Amino acid sequence: MTTGLHHVTGITADVQANVDFYVGFLGLRLVKRTAGYADAEQLHLLYGDGVGGPGSLLTFLVWEASGRGRTGIGQVSEVALAVSPTSLGDWLSRALAAGVPFDGPSREFVEPILRLKDPDGLIVKLVGVEMSTAAPRPGAPTRLRGVTLLTDKAAETAGFLTRFGYRPARREGQTQRMVSDTDVIDVREATGFVPSVPGAGVPDHAAFRAPDADAVGSMRLSLRDHGPTEVHDRKYFLSLYVRDPAGILMEYATDGPGMTVDEAPEELGRTLFLPLHDADRADDLKAMLPQFVMPGEARFPARDLPFVHRFNRPDHPNGTTLVLLHGVGGSEADLMPIARRIAPHATLLGVRGRATEAGSSRWFNRVDATRADPADLRAEAEAFAAFVEGAVSGYGLDADRLAFLGYSNGASFLAAVIQLHPGIVRRAILMRAAQAMERRRPADPSTTRVLLLDGRDDLVVGSAPTMAYDLRACGADVAAQMLPVGHELSAMDVAEAARWLGETADAE
Repeated sequence: MTTGLHHVTGITADVQANVDFYVGFLGLRLVKRTAGYADAEQLHLLYGDGVGGPGSLLTFLVWEASGRGRTGIGQVSEVALAVSPTSLGDWLSRALAAGVPFDGPSREFVEPILRLKDPDGLIVKLVGVEMSTAAPRPGAPTRLRGVTLLTDKAAETAGFLTRFGYRPARREGQTQRMVSDTDVIDVREATGFVPSVPGAGVPDHAAFRAPDADAVGSMRLSLRDHGPTEVHDRKYFLSLYVRDPAGILMEYATDGPGMTVDEAPEELGRTLFLPLHDADRADDLKAMLPQFVMPGEARFPARDLPFVHRFNRPDHPNGTTLVLLHGVGGSEADLMPIARRIAPHATLLGVRGRATEAGSSRWFNRVDATRADPADLRAEAEAFAAFVEGAVSGYGLDADRLAFLGYSNGASFLAAVIQLHPGIVRRAILMRAAQAMERRRPADPSTTRVLLLDGRDDLVVGSAPTMAYDLRACGADVAAQMLPVGHELSAMDVAEAARWLGETADAE
């Protein structure tokens, strides 16, 4: 029977830091980068040995700029990687030199260990044990040694693991070790501890090896009285998902087809792959998914600025940077697909609003359903003005080639910034904007050019917008168009915005 771990999946809030740690520091190989098969707007990275073999895979879902999760009952609490027993001293020195948090060395179940923390706070336990798989580069971890599970039903969790070929071994304190032919699972009794909360730094699930699809089918039949199961084709393996009696998510994944089904071994990890069912969204997804560079490649260091933000850089940039402000409930990536259609060769800078209402991101708070909180609006506008100045200086952007695009709540906020801080925004496309200011500012000399794109059938903003008048009162050069659409964005918005952006660029 094929036994042992197939892969472990975690969550990261910083894709660049994640790549730097697992490839640059640990020396694993990035063997696959894909859009998520459950959610194509989510980047998924897979690290492993030279060919991404089962049992070596450590994968991460990218929840960029998300909050940290909470380690607790019903979850994997730490991941163990096998290294040469004689190398722990070297790893300790490397951790000290790189500023990687660590604890140890110590011993557990007779084995020497060194605990590290990755940039998201996930505990990565290096275990000195000889295992047969070749490391992706000299000195790097060779494969997964195991995981630790926190459970308030330790006996039931241990019993459930026997389905996947594990058997009881030694026990130390509150931890029961379960062993397969290749690795270990430490089941730790954590009764009375807090429940886990998903998020960065907390593993999502552990997956066990299945020899083939027939084994997955048989496993599902054996679980028909246990509770709900799901089977999904993840292209590189067929997976069954199930939760153990303590609620821990577990996966049963086939060894094949494997990571080399669509890339030669020497090319692994270089190409972004998208699910076939999302092929028609390929360009949009490539614009939305976070970008990163490999260790040693030229990079664009992130700056500490007052708003969460993300860049998307085209292959052949034209020097223009288009700053994007989303609508209610959006994120820094929401407008990147339409912005890429508007400006194929512009660098995109998506920004996330800092206000929240009913869990949805916004650009400013409200005092009621129809009125902005004037104090909050002014404070956020001032912070955004500082953000723009910081981005221009910190990233070396050309202020003369900066343009802004806002939609709905983001457009309304951008209009407020224009009125409150003349000169910060020189070119702006406002799609479905409403006046958020209580009083218009007196006329103020300004070089701002604005394109207003309103919807004739827009039931959100209304049919009599005053934005053009208000902006002109501030000295802005305003072109306003009423499109035969509602509040949603359309191909006409793309065409008109692209034309106007090109014309204003030519004029400058």
